[in-house]
Formats: sequence, C-alpha cells, structure tokens
Amino acid sequence: MTSTASRPDRVAKLPPRERILDAAEELFQSEGIRRVGVQTIADRAETTKMAIYRHFDTKDALVAQWLRIVAADYRAAFDRVEAQHPGSPREQILGLARFIAEGLPAISHRGCPFINSIAELPDRTHPARQVIEEHKAHQMRRLVAMCAGAGLPDPGQAAAEITFLLEGAQVSAQNGSVDQAGDRLMRIIEGVIDRGSR
Repeated sequence: MTSTASRPDRVAKLPPRERILDAAEELFQSEGIRRVGVQTIADRAETTKMAIYRHFDTKDALVAQWLRIVAADYRAAFDRVEAQHPGSPREQILGLARFIAEGLPAISHRGCPFINSIAELPDRTHPARQVIEEHKAHQMRRLVAMCAGAGLPDPGQAAAEITFLLEGAQVSAQNGSVDQAGDRLMRIIEGVIDRGSR
C-alpha cells in the first residue's frame, strides 16, 4: 500500500475518512485487528472516536473497508497483467506470480493482510471475513480462466496448485522458513504451467 516514511506530512493533507483508513491500515498491519482499539486509530489519524463512527458504523465496518482496499490492490494486479500480456494467459499467470514474489520482502516483516486477518476472525459471518472470502473466490475464478486460456488440461486443478504456491510462499516468507522464496516460487509456478501444457 503506501509508505509511511513521510507519513506526518502526507496524512495531514488527507481528508478525515482517508486519514482514518490510513491509520487503520498501518495499525492493523503492524499490530493486528484485535489489539488495536478505536481510540488508538483516532489518535493515529489525529481525529476523534466520534469522527470515526461518523464514517464507519463499527470497528468491524472499518476493518471490512480496509480489506476491500487491499482486495482492490490485488484485483488491480490481475488487471495489470492482463493489460500487459493481452492474449497470453501463460505470461499473465507468471505476472501474477511475479507480483507476489516481488512483495515477499514486505510480507516477511508484516505478513499477508488476508492471512493475518483470517487468523483473527474465526467467525465466518464477520463482515471483514466475508470480504476476504468473496475476494478469494473472485481471484480463483480469474485464475481458473487464465489457466483455461493457457491450455492447461485441468484449469481448476492448476489454479488450485498455483494458489497453494502463492499463499504458501507468503506464509513461508513471513515465518522465514524458505530462503530465496521469490525465485523459488517463480521456478515452481513455471514448472506447473509447463507440465500442464505438454
């Protein structure tokens, strides 16, 4: 998302709702959803709890909106690789893998926001949990379509394997269990695609 290096100058220029979302993003990512209270978000956003509740009915609604923004970044990554590699689903799949691989260093410090949030939100009726599940279902449909376009004989199976690899690489980067995770991820996904297209 956004760098926090110049945060005070940048945040001061944001409208209140965006300041709240910016503060929530930083705090939820670094400290977790459950550990961060609304007052802490208000303090970081240089606003009040009342202002937060004017924009978001509940903290849960704020969490859900933050995750919608994160999901939009991933949808944009799909859109970019499709635009960069029109008519070449194989390159689109590799472009997605590259997007994840290049993001692994940041993941190693803070973790994947979806994986972290799922761990904190066991209730499947939680609005933020529903955002994650809808996002993941949409992402899987797009990946299955790419695998079908690439001529893989079982697009659903190939998309599942690729998803396991992408998400597993994020967990491995976060826990430090695999070195050169990005390079290894790319080689393995190339192998999945090449094996399926023979």
